[in-house]
Amino acid sequence: MTAPAPAGGPAREPAGGVFRSFRFRNYRTWFLGALVSNIGTWMQRTAQSWLVFDGLTDHDASAIGVVTALQFLPQLLLAPWAGVLADRLDRRRLLLCTQTAMAALAAALGALVLSGAVTLELVYVFALALGVATTVDAPVRQTFVSELVDDEHLSNAVALNSTSFNSARLIGPAVAGVLVAAVGTGWVFLLNTVTFGAMLAAILVIRGEELRPMPRSGRGRGQIREGLAYVAGRPDIVAVLVAVFLLGTFGMNFAVFLAAMAGPEFGRGSEVFGALNSVLALGTVAGALLSARRRRARLRYVFGGSAAFGLACLGAATAPTLPLFALWLVPCGLASLTIMTTANAYVQSTTSPVMRGRVMSLYMAIFMGGTPLGAPLVGWLTDALGPRWGMGAAVAAGAGGAAVGLIFLLRLRSGRTAAGPGATA
Repeated sequence: MTAPAPAGGPAREPAGGVFRSFRFRNYRTWFLGALVSNIGTWMQRTAQSWLVFDGLTDHDASAIGVVTALQFLPQLLLAPWAGVLADRLDRRRLLLCTQTAMAALAAALGALVLSGAVTLELVYVFALALGVATTVDAPVRQTFVSELVDDEHLSNAVALNSTSFNSARLIGPAVAGVLVAAVGTGWVFLLNTVTFGAMLAAILVIRGEELRPMPRSGRGRGQIREGLAYVAGRPDIVAVLVAVFLLGTFGMNFAVFLAAMAGPEFGRGSEVFGALNSVLALGTVAGALLSARRRRARLRYVFGGSAAFGLACLGAATAPTLPLFALWLVPCGLASLTIMTTANAYVQSTTSPVMRGRVMSLYMAIFMGGTPLGAPLVGWLTDALGPRWGMGAAVAAGAGGAAVGLIFLLRLRSGRTAAGPGATA
């Protein structure tokens, strides 16, 4: 069963068009709510990084790495159970719970900052708590999209979700940089709390009768093992996950890279830090929109994007001036979003619907769960050798992802391995 077309619209949308998933009313509602909430999320991320880097420490990149690690540590520990919940429970109700919890955490942290009671240790605690809520939220939010659109539009909808997230990345950090300088970080956290209201409202007004019913797994033992066995039997997904792990763990620590380059390397403040995040987002939005134009997610874009990411990060790491560094961030963002959007859409669209929550939880665990390992290491490398050498980790990650892809594609061409159903290299 597919969601009905809008009143007066055609029964089937012709192929093509960047925003073709907007023909579904429920998806349009979801997209708008997510866009507003994502702007607030990026404002908080920027404010939190600058609070730690400039407010609670003396420009300590390692401290940002620890905060980032704690925020993503629950992905390593809880993601398999979160995937089981996503496959078993009503995803809409579960999203209401997780989004409310994250709004409450933002409000509490904002109140602590404004009262002057915040400490670095408390930021660590809140980062860990937010990580728990996000771990439960991520596979539910990822797989809920399959209930809003049909299979033909799923890849496009995933790409448009990335467009929303990264359009917000274009706006949020720049706004946060100005607000941090003008009124401080506490008000940014409180403003993020308000933006969660848009996401909660969107979830509530989505029409239940137009949701596409998806099979749910029943209760039983061995469901986590079942998900792991499914992935182990799909060498194409394993190759994608290895590349995503390298990029997520060592390549996409932009909170560390940009704070260190804006501060110690170029001697600028929070406004430039926010602006650099927005410049990076120019590339990520472009990457998401290009992915939305493609009808199918292809493996070549994951692995070719890894090579392009490594080269772009090499250019940024060696840029002699701030303007040149900023220019190199655009292809960095474009390549990174090409990889992540294509990998996400590929895994979702080629996975059995009844297994989708568990597989996506493993995907998110590998992508985000590697950060507790990579962020402190990259932070230490940045403090010890300088920001430019810190970005060298991203260069190596891109090269590693490209090498994994080359090996897999050579094995695929020789017939020694196989891709999944509906997959295209």
